[in-house]
Amino acid sequence: MTLLDSVPDGYREAVLFSMLALCWGTSFVAIEVGLEHVPPLLFAGLRYAVAGAIVFGYAAVATDRTRPRDRSEWLAVTVAGVFVIALYHGLLYLGELYVPGAVAATLVSTAPILTVAFAGVVLPDERLAPAGVAGFVLGLVGVIAVVQPSPDALGGDVTVGAVLVFASAIMFALGSVLTRPIDSDLPLETLQAWAMLVGGAVLLGWAFLRGESVAAIDLTGTALLSYGYLTIVSGVFAFLLYFELLEHSGATQVNLVSYAEPVVAMGVSWIALGYVVDSLTLVGLVTILAGFVIIKRQALRALLRSAFGTGSSATS
Repeated sequence: MTLLDSVPDGYREAVLFSMLALCWGTSFVAIEVGLEHVPPLLFAGLRYAVAGAIVFGYAAVATDRTRPRDRSEWLAVTVAGVFVIALYHGLLYLGELYVPGAVAATLVSTAPILTVAFAGVVLPDERLAPAGVAGFVLGLVGVIAVVQPSPDALGGDVTVGAVLVFASAIMFALGSVLTRPIDSDLPLETLQAWAMLVGGAVLLGWAFLRGESVAAIDLTGTALLSYGYLTIVSGVFAFLLYFELLEHSGATQVNLVSYAEPVVAMGVSWIALGYVVDSLTLVGLVTILAGFVIIKRQALRALLRSAFGTGSSATS
């Protein structure tokens, strides 16, 4: 039995999509709030150490494999753990010391575009067509609109934060591409659990090298709420939703969640923190989305045809 067996088939994908966007969109604001009380790398490391253990327990029940068997599977776990978990979240948390969660979410939404661009360079069978290059350029234009660079601001805290967050999106995209050629039959749940555990260990080691200490944690109710939300809701529960959405809808619709996340983050930032993004950030988000639509136009067209066909069938 899956998470949403009680939801009618015609609405299941929309419910999964909305819930995942809500879980991951609010996480950027939860990180912003938690960073006022917990050092960044320690915060991220403790989050994924616990989330990894819980997902590992789920994988032990839901799959027939709880550990990698050969070198290629361990390599897949290591790449995902280092790039997708440790480097992505480490740089994201460091970046959110300087930029609001809503801005961070917008910059991270470039990850699907960057993934396609890196795949075109690393994987011979996925070279970018001219339209793909145009989509990538649009994505970079969107980033510039969000960062709004100027000679006066160059080197300032906001610019540093934006660069760190954009670098986190690059690490996520690289990790996604580097795992593709690795031959592995490891179940997705088991791979994710081990990646979280490896990534959590790397983050905690990085925190130690950076001089972060448990003594620096301000153990308030807000800190505990932020940590619990990020670990259980945005971590464990969201990844279970992710597994189901990937199974029902495929990678293209999962990628579209990245463009709903900033909208959620903007709304929650406004309601909870009173932060309102400026018009250029909104323009940047729309431009980044336009770049993704150009790159994935054929897959999106097929997705719309499938959705239209399902809707017609259900109506008749």
